[in-house]
Amino acid sequence: MSLCDGRVAVVTGAGRGVGRAHALMLARHGAKVVVNDLGGEKDGTGQDKGPAQEVVEEITSAGGEAVANGANVAKWDEAGAMIQQAIDTYGRLDVLVNNAAILRDSMLWNVSEQNFDAVVEVNLKGTFAPMYHAVNYWRRQYKKTGEKLDARIINTTSGTGLFGNIGQTNYAAAKGGVAILSVVAALELKRMGVTVNALAPRAESRLTEGLIERTEEQLARRNPDYVASLVTWLASTESADITGRYFEAWGNGYSVLQGTSHGARCDATLDDPASLNEPVHGIVRNSQTPVHYERDMFHDL
Repeated sequence: MSLCDGRVAVVTGAGRGVGRAHALMLARHGAKVVVNDLGGEKDGTGQDKGPAQEVVEEITSAGGEAVANGANVAKWDEAGAMIQQAIDTYGRLDVLVNNAAILRDSMLWNVSEQNFDAVVEVNLKGTFAPMYHAVNYWRRQYKKTGEKLDARIINTTSGTGLFGNIGQTNYAAAKGGVAILSVVAALELKRMGVTVNALAPRAESRLTEGLIERTEEQLARRNPDYVASLVTWLASTESADITGRYFEAWGNGYSVLQGTSHGARCDATLDDPASLNEPVHGIVRNSQTPVHYERDMFHDL
């Protein structure tokens, strides 16, 4: 079954790893794909048109339709030109998959301003800028016809952004921003028929290589195609009723995360903070222990 026949998708960071898997899977299911990749290293340095073009050739040699794009998605005008390329080439845009990412890990006290800015720029601004241009295209279509669209935005957050992880303050800040950005966008765009969901993949890629030695069984569960399958379904018309959700995806299955929920409550005080000792300890004891991602970042559950 071809879930995405005739749909036009832009996939960022699609030259390698998880993004490559998204582009190939979408194309296998009938989508026409703009394969975006700057071609840099995993820390964001460098540039190479080769990876995006190789994915395009793999798609077209299998009978699919795809074009390469080398935009830096964190650059406002380049992100806009990428969205316009999809519209000019295929006459429309239905799906935006924001996957481009970089890492520059270190403990908080060692993070340089440059490395903080670079990671936030690519991971957070590089998600927002393509969204901005895609949404304005869809909004023009909606205002022109008055009919709800059937469009999709699928953003890539991370377990680090949702649960935290030692040594990744910059990456966590950016990916946490992507998560809540997705929820707000889902609220704003629902009436137009544009869904927005965020995905936290557990997959082996350039960003995770060398973090820990894994068994063949563990690596098999972290095959990016498991993630790409969920992305392809979310990109289809079948997912029109699902928006504003966080998903975790890997070979062990797909789960919907509960997001932020209210825990236990105690009475407030206007002027007696000393009285809060027992009440605050009590509500913490009686609330669910948070999942800190450092517990399972390097271990498959």
